[in-house]
Amino acid sequence: MPELDQKSKVPAAESTLRILRLLASRRGPQPASAIATQLSLPRSTVYHLLAVMEESGFVMHLKEEQRYGLGIGAFELSSAFSRQEPLSRLGRPVLAALVDAIGESAHLAVLHGRDVLYIAEERAKNRPSLVTDVGVRLPSHLTASGRAILAALPKSQVRALYPNAAAFSTRTDEGTQIRSYSTLQSELDQVRQRGYATEDGEITPGLASVAAAVLDHTGWPTAAVAVTFEGDRVPAERREDLARRVTRVAGELTARIYGRG
Repeated sequence: MPELDQKSKVPAAESTLRILRLLASRRGPQPASAIATQLSLPRSTVYHLLAVMEESGFVMHLKEEQRYGLGIGAFELSSAFSRQEPLSRLGRPVLAALVDAIGESAHLAVLHGRDVLYIAEERAKNRPSLVTDVGVRLPSHLTASGRAILAALPKSQVRALYPNAAAFSTRTDEGTQIRSYSTLQSELDQVRQRGYATEDGEITPGLASVAAAVLDHTGWPTAAVAVTFEGDRVPAERREDLARRVTRVAGELTARIYGRG
């Protein structure tokens, strides 16, 4: 007898996770009928699973609106994720191996509002100190890490993050000096075409970075891996090699996060 598809063994569990992921991806609570339609599930199944999840606190039923949203149980999972720091724990050995291979400093960042938040860093020997210490936040549109993440987001999401000129800031007089949404989108289009992001002197004069996004199973950017180096010491061909390595490491980290490697 051929082996059953792994998903078919636990259809209720799979459907439950799909509902939670859908609710997490929306800005507000959703009607049960809309959930059933978007996930191509029977309404009776959706109502049953929502009732079970409501009892456990993972979803909340807003009776007046006849909609369902994430509950306290889901928030507790999110808080536990933050406390346990699994992403930074998985990232550190991957970054360390990358630094050993290339001799340049590397870091891992996540999007936090319009900023990137650095959650892991590995410093290379005899390289200049960086501002990207763990816990530091920087404007995402100025950093290679931020641009890699922004390029993987829907354009509508990027527009919501940058609604007007006041959302843009600068740190130095170097680099592309992104001060408008149109300039940002032009930069992000280049990132999408290349498959990686760059930054040169816009955070710290003389230092440049390349970065690639870590994506989840839906293609949503979870984080970004970046390498920072002295710009005048690394020629163009070497930068392309660093970009290939960073992109490969981002793919490896994606696999590790989702249990594929």
